Amino acid sequence: MWLQTYDPLGNFVLSTFLAALPAGVLLCAIAFLGIRIHFAALLGLGTALAVALGVYRMPVTPALGATIHGAAYGLFPIGWIILNLIFLYQLTVRRGLFETLRLSLARLAPDRRVQVILIAFCFGAFFEGAAGFGTPVAVTSAILMSLRFTPLQACGLSLIANTAPVAFGSLGTPIIALNAVTGLDLHQLSAMVGRQLPFFSLIVPFWVVAAMSGWRGVRAVWPAALTAGVAFAVPQFLVSNFHGPWLVDVVAAVCSMGALSGLLVFWRPREVEAVPAADAVAQGPTGAGASAVAGPGMARGEVARAWVPWIILSVLLFLWGLPQVKAFLNAEAPLSVGGLSLRLPANLTQIKVPIPGLHERVQRVPPVAPAGAAPEKAVYTFNWLSATGTAILLAAVLFGRLARFTWRELAGAYGQALVRVRFSLLTIAGMLALGYVTKYSGTDATLGLALARTGFLYPFFGTLLGWLGVALTGSDTASNVLFGSLQKITAEQTGISPVLMGAANSSGGVMGKMVDAQSIVVASTATNWYGHEGSILRYVFFHSLALAMLVGLLVFLQARVEPFTSMVVR
Repeated sequence: MWLQTYDPLGNFVLSTFLAALPAGVLLCAIAFLGIRIHFAALLGLGTALAVALGVYRMPVTPALGATIHGAAYGLFPIGWIILNLIFLYQLTVRRGLFETLRLSLARLAPDRRVQVILIAFCFGAFFEGAAGFGTPVAVTSAILMSLRFTPLQACGLSLIANTAPVAFGSLGTPIIALNAVTGLDLHQLSAMVGRQLPFFSLIVPFWVVAAMSGWRGVRAVWPAALTAGVAFAVPQFLVSNFHGPWLVDVVAAVCSMGALSGLLVFWRPREVEAVPAADAVAQGPTGAGASAVAGPGMARGEVARAWVPWIILSVLLFLWGLPQVKAFLNAEAPLSVGGLSLRLPANLTQIKVPIPGLHERVQRVPPVAPAGAAPEKAVYTFNWLSATGTAILLAAVLFGRLARFTWRELAGAYGQALVRVRFSLLTIAGMLALGYVTKYSGTDATLGLALARTGFLYPFFGTLLGWLGVALTGSDTASNVLFGSLQKITAEQTGISPVLMGAANSSGGVMGKMVDAQSIVVASTATNWYGHEGSILRYVFFHSLALAMLVGLLVFLQARVEPFTSMVVR
């Protein structure tokens, strides 16, 4: 058993600096040195291993185990999602349906500022709620590219919009994970996050338009931004407070899309902002040019066919996310259908492999973990049937057969998709390996303790700890698992509500989603803009940090200042 240490040099400032070095090397390599991102990921991983082995004295065997565990998780389930999304996308392009989808969206919302609200915020929130794990960014950035947004805009705006819904993503998985590691009441955590993020659900539609067109653009389309924001924020608050974390995003996104679509029936901005003339035949994600206007009217059947693959995808993702279906697919429980009880054979659809030399060989110690806490588990789960990527693959195959693709054509398209995402898969494997090395070596806890030592300002900086966790791991769920216990322990020591700070970890974390390398790679892959991740990071970094600080300010007010303190769940 190896016990973690959080100040290996006996100088907390120097230890914190070295703990931050891997992330610093990674971000600088991407944003400023122009190094290809898969090489940058390997460089960051090498730095993380050097710090873990040379400074934190982590044994070689668990360090290598953490690297393998992270890389495997990066390929499955994360890479599995991206590969199958690109496969589905390419099938829709081959049948010309993506162009029809573009034209139908352009007719519904001809103004680009409204398009980004409808697609990046509303549509993306639905996919976040149903699937999460990079799905919304991949889908919405590809659709924005089809509408002739520049690659940088398509990626950056999708990342900015994919924030406020993240804490309730994948049918509430981040909140459920937070409950599991802290022991805090699930409904209280859901309610507390639901008293923080709705403020930002109101802000984000305005913010994403301002990022694209400035405040002048916001003034032109404020009715659309306000409608989408209110129609999302109110259900987000109500469902999270009076039902639970499971259906928050799905219900709120449907309400927001419905309200905005209803508004567009009788309202248009006075001056429509269309694609600039220079971009009218801009190269799309497949390299094919197309006009930027809706053109002649389309038959309803043609438009309906264009939406078929995405409707199939939405239905399957929603079904795959239901706890009962997921338990059935994992062979953990039977599924009752029409009076019949169906059960899959055990150990067939969910294979769990303890990582040799790492599983239960690393021990977190106080103050990061309670005294006597169980050793860190390291079990790789290959749940090939219940994985989100499998639902996407099934949607692609079903659509492919409906669209009369032969099996040979489907296999050829899948091979092309694999070639397209090969470097992305390598990058994500490297990123997740880096994150797992920092987790099991304890360098992440050193950074967390540095923020937790801020005394009176801890509610503000504790929120930024959640932001840091997502920026490092690429997942609000992983950040909650990483820092949830630390937030609870520190809150109890400082006399602050543990529920407030647990929720703050998740709410602050959502703003880190736009700068984590995993999400940036997903966006660049979906738009065929791989290799420009540094430009995307520079585009979104200010927005990420500014929004995270605003969340921190709100949490500070809820912890310290009346009447905000009355918002805290008791």
